[in-house]
Amino acid sequence: MYAQVTYPTPSTAILTITDAGVLNVLSTPVIRGLIQTLGELAENQELHCLVLRGSGARAFIAGADIKELASLTSATGRVFIGALRDLCNAVRHFPVPVIVRLEGHTLGGGLELAMAGDLRIAADNAVVGMPEVKVGIPSVIHAAMMPAQIGTTRAAWLLLTGENIPAKQAQEWGLINECVPQNQLDARILEIAAGLAEIGPVVLRQQKRLLRRWEGMTLDAAVDDSIAEFGEAFKTGEPQHHMNAFLNKKAGKV
Repeated sequence: MYAQVTYPTPSTAILTITDAGVLNVLSTPVIRGLIQTLGELAENQELHCLVLRGSGARAFIAGADIKELASLTSATGRVFIGALRDLCNAVRHFPVPVIVRLEGHTLGGGLELAMAGDLRIAADNAVVGMPEVKVGIPSVIHAAMMPAQIGTTRAAWLLLTGENIPAKQAQEWGLINECVPQNQLDARILEIAAGLAEIGPVVLRQQKRLLRRWEGMTLDAAVDDSIAEFGEAFKTGEPQHHMNAFLNKKAGKV
């Protein structure tokens, strides 16, 4: 099955990686199972956010399945990494915000998948790293996002040394959004999810689409592109609803 979906509220889904070993390693069957589940979840119009997490406390994902990697050839290696790219893209282009829950180890392909999410919330016991060079392969696909996310100097350190860094340092570098005490991790994630649930579903999806589009545009093109989107928002009724609610609440306090 490789994925279990639960709904703490109708607007929030939690996708938990299952049957992938104690460290939630990414093998071809796990990757395919997750892609299928993400595709199904993407059709749920009630969702405001998705939480992506591993089973247990030892790891979000401790990388790709080393046993499978060791048997790859040049041709099958391209097939494997292409599937991992598709999984990362399924998260990156998921229609609503994806919160990635990090606890224990997040390494290699697991960190690439986490970077494909929108918000990364880590326990204070978490460590992250890109150790691929230590086993003879480069970090590829969504590792290409790292220089833009944290800068070339820090990206070079992670990608060339293969060393891990603790969650607090990852937060300081801008690789994760928040680092919280381990016993507060789930409560904090549900708090963020509750905040997202208060935002109009149409504008939430619109804003995520814009974020993805802007990544491939020049600044001038992104600015011009956003003007039409601003106008489109007023066709949904959400601006009128939320703005009038704000004005009515403010008037009641005067």
